[in-house]
Amino acid sequence: MLVLKTPFKKQQFEAREEAILDAVNRLLSEKGFDLMTMDDVADAVGVAKGSLYKHFSSKERLAAAAMSRLLSQTLDVLDGFPEQWTARRRLEEILRWTLQHRLRGGVPHLPSTRGAFQRALMMNIEYLALALKVNKRFYALAAEARRNGEISALFGDDVVVYTLYARSCDPTLEFLQKAGALKDDQIVEAMVQTTFGGLRARPDQPSSSN
Repeated sequence: MLVLKTPFKKQQFEAREEAILDAVNRLLSEKGFDLMTMDDVADAVGVAKGSLYKHFSSKERLAAAAMSRLLSQTLDVLDGFPEQWTARRRLEEILRWTLQHRLRGGVPHLPSTRGAFQRALMMNIEYLALALKVNKRFYALAAEARRNGEISALFGDDVVVYTLYARSCDPTLEFLQKAGALKDDQIVEAMVQTTFGGLRARPDQPSSSN
């Protein structure tokens, strides 16, 4: 069977585009949308601003592309979970993956409620379509977990899904990282466990010696 190879120039173009989106992730995480400029992105990637515009025509399109890639990655992660995992396990693991992504310099699922960034995202059809897919998957898992008694039936699906989104943006992650008392994996585990188990002590938990 004949296998068609991607032309080298196209490979270069796609690799540069990935590098651009990686840089946008870091800049959005560090500076935010309002302060990020096209010059910042070009400098971070090491390309001329003119070359950057060959990939993305505006800061708004850049940000939307970075967020669309995050949502695509989220769907890939969800699709890769073992079939035997419960709905709650899947919710826990997708939150764990999201928080790990943030600690590596990525942006959260809902990076800002500020007008400029939200408008940029709401004007992007690809982003909206992917956001809808992710949202449907989260709601389906929340409903399944409640039906199976894996999470409290006292709370509706909205509470579960919005809690996940809130945790993905929670500044507690950065506060704990800056404090330096916990390693990154310990921070992520603490965030996941408090989200799904709360802070209430259980009989099977050892008491703190501090």
